[in-house]
Amino acid sequence: MATQISSDDRERIRAQFPALAGETVYLENAGGSQVPAVVADAIRDYMLTSYVQLGAGYPVAQRATDLVDKAHDFVRLMMNGKDGEVILGSSTSVLLQMLSRCYAEVLKPGSEIVVAQTGHEANVGPWKMLDRLGFTLRWWEMDPTSCTCPLPDLENLLSDRTALVAFPHVSNLLGEIVDIEAITSLAHEAGARVVVDGVAYAPHRAIDVSAWNVDWYAYSTYKVYGPHMAALWGRRDALEELSGPNHFFVPDDDLPYKFEVGGANHEGCAGICGLRDYLATLVGEADSNTLDRPAIERAFEIMTACELPLQARIIEYLRSRDNVRIIGPTDDGDSRVGTISFVHDSKSSAEITAAVDRSGIGIRHGHMYAYHLCEAAGLEPEDGVVRTSLVHYNTLEEIERLIEVFDAVLD
Repeated sequence: MATQISSDDRERIRAQFPALAGETVYLENAGGSQVPAVVADAIRDYMLTSYVQLGAGYPVAQRATDLVDKAHDFVRLMMNGKDGEVILGSSTSVLLQMLSRCYAEVLKPGSEIVVAQTGHEANVGPWKMLDRLGFTLRWWEMDPTSCTCPLPDLENLLSDRTALVAFPHVSNLLGEIVDIEAITSLAHEAGARVVVDGVAYAPHRAIDVSAWNVDWYAYSTYKVYGPHMAALWGRRDALEELSGPNHFFVPDDDLPYKFEVGGANHEGCAGICGLRDYLATLVGEADSNTLDRPAIERAFEIMTACELPLQARIIEYLRSRDNVRIIGPTDDGDSRVGTISFVHDSKSSAEITAAVDRSGIGIRHGHMYAYHLCEAAGLEPEDGVVRTSLVHYNTLEEIERLIEVFDAVLD
C-alpha cells in the first residue's frame, strides 16, 4: 500500500528545516539540499565540546573517535553496505579522483574503461585521466532521441579487456533511474568492476549496494540533508585489490583510513550522525540509536511519497506547453526522480532562470557538469538546460508558484 502524506505531515517535515522559514523557495536541491536543525546542532555541539584529534587515550578524544566511527557505520547502514567499507571525503569528485589514481597503479596494460556519456564529470573526468595514462577509454554513448545509454550498446562495448564500467544511477540532468542491476550484471559477466555515481539518486530513494551487487558506489552527503562531504562505499574484495593512498606506515588493512588521506572531517561526521536523528523523527522513532535498515527504507518511502505528486505536476505542466522540450524522460512516475530539465524553443536557459531567480525561487541553468551529455544532446553546454530539482520538503504550493512564474516567462 502506498504511503499517504497529509498536509500536517508536510508541515512537520518542513518545521525540521530552519532555512525553509525564509522567503526563498528552494528548487535547486540537486545542487545541495537544506539541512535539518539536528544536523547543524550536532556540528555545533561537537565543535564546542569534542573538537580534538582522534586516537588519544583521554576521554574527550575517545568520544571524538567514537563519533567518527559511528558516522562511518551509519553511512554503511544507509547504503546497506554489509560486505564493504565506507570512505568519507570532501566531495564525490575528490573520492573518485582518488579511486582512479588507485586503479592507475594496478590496471593491466591494455585495460579498457567504459564510461557513460550521461555521467557527471565527477565520474567521467577521473577515467579520462587514465585514458591519458595509456589505458583505453570507451564511450557508452547516449542516444540523443531517448537521452539514454542503451543496454545493448554496453553489451557490444564489453570484452575481456574491460576493467571498469562507470555510470550514473541517475543523471543529475535527466532524472531517470537506470537499471543498475542489469548494467552491473553485464559488467560482471565480462569480468569488470562497476563504479556508480549515486549522487542524484541518494536524496530520493534508499541506497542498497548489497541488493544491486555493485563494486563502488558514491554519493554526496550535502545533497542528502547533511554536511558538505561525500561517501564512497567499496565492496571488500574490490578494496583488497587496491593500495590506499594514505601514509606508508598506515597498514593496508586499516580500512577505511588507508583511503582517507588526512582523515575524515570530524565535525562533518557529527553532522552525518545528526542525520540519523532526523530519519528517526521522520519514521516516528523516539531513539535514533535503534534506527535499523527497515526504518531507513521507510524514511525514504516517506520522502518518495512526498515527492511524486510534485514532480508529476511539473512534468504535466511542461508537457502541456508546445514551446519547451523536456530533456530526459517525460513520464511522471516512480521511474524517475524530481530532477527535471528542459529547453525553450527560442529563449535561452540563462534568460529563463534569471527571471525565476528574481521571483525568489532558486533554480539553475547550464550543463550541470554533464558536459558530454549536453554535447550529445545537441545543446550548447554553457547555456545548457533549465533545471528544477525538488526533494521531500518542497510543497505543491511552491510548485504552483514556480509554474506561475514559468507562465509569464515562457510565453
